Amino acid sequence: MTTTVTREQVLSFRMQAQQLDRATGTIADTALLDLGAQDTGPDGALWALAVRGVDTVGADSSRVGPAELVTAWTLRGAPHVYRRADLPSVASAVQPFSEADAAKRILNASQPLKAAGITPLQALDTVAREMRAIVAAPMVKGEVSTALTARLDEPYLRWCGPCQATHAYEMPFRLGALRGGLELQAGTSPPVLQRADGLTPVFESASPPEARHDVVRATLHLLGPATPAQVAGYLEATLADVRARWPEDATPVEVDGEQRWVLEDDLAALLGADATADRLLGPYDLFLQGRDRDLLVQDPAHAKALWPVLGRPGVVLLGREVAGLWRPRKSGSKLTLAVELWTRRTRAAERAVAAGAEALAAFRGLRLAGVEYPG
Repeated sequence: MTTTVTREQVLSFRMQAQQLDRATGTIADTALLDLGAQDTGPDGALWALAVRGVDTVGADSSRVGPAELVTAWTLRGAPHVYRRADLPSVASAVQPFSEADAAKRILNASQPLKAAGITPLQALDTVAREMRAIVAAPMVKGEVSTALTARLDEPYLRWCGPCQATHAYEMPFRLGALRGGLELQAGTSPPVLQRADGLTPVFESASPPEARHDVVRATLHLLGPATPAQVAGYLEATLADVRARWPEDATPVEVDGEQRWVLEDDLAALLGADATADRLLGPYDLFLQGRDRDLLVQDPAHAKALWPVLGRPGVVLLGREVAGLWRPRKSGSKLTLAVELWTRRTRAAERAVAAGAEALAAFRGLRLAGVEYPG
């Protein structure tokens, strides 16, 4: 008989697995870094670590993060932060599983390449080799793109209307970077690419990743219980490839009448999960990235506000529930937070939001001017 678990157990388990319920932590013991912390926007990866109790100020007091961290374009072509020591294993783990998977991940670039008789993996290797040759020293993304365009044949290129110029397709560019042994210089906008010290390009040598960097397994651990389709959705991988790599120790459970799976070693933690915490989460925090959004936020209007096409807000997490949204407004050295609560505005909720706002302002190196509750 399949074990039934409640929505509250699932949310509590994810908070616990993602360590949102702890007060202090280190880079070494932060599970989020096994899968990668997405680094989109000013409250990206470093804020995700900060709300998990990690000191994110570098040894030189900079706000680009400790030297033990490294940034690279990986899952979904988005920038993610990892432990620098893990980068060789991560570089192998995040590569496409197959030609079909690579075709899915490079999106609209696959069609012209296929028409020219070039397989997606061959294309990624070509792009990676050329980018490796171009980036002998740190270079801004635009400069790399211009140099790369001059080296590639027509099937690799597209006309960009907004720029009124021809570029290499974006996803092969992003996925080719780490494949070519390139990282992103921390804190740069526009991104600066540079060679990662000691990292052999994947097209030259690709050793198997460590088990903890297995992206299917890590997703199931941090965003479980989940279905293969939900894991594939998070990774933007093919469902067939995810099913082929499904962990042998995944055990079924039932959530709201749906069969999902959790790692066997996580089952006891799921059944006994009782974690709660009050946090201000960044817009791309992993807690918000599961492909079962209706489980996390059950009101369709709230879900629409939380996941707009452009301009995602931050999230107010109270207890184990997404209780509202926040948006920052910077003026000089001051930070103001506009907060929309979806639950009753109690003194306890206000105190929790105020504490999170103070922490966010300090994280940004600003002074909190106040918290506003419009309407």
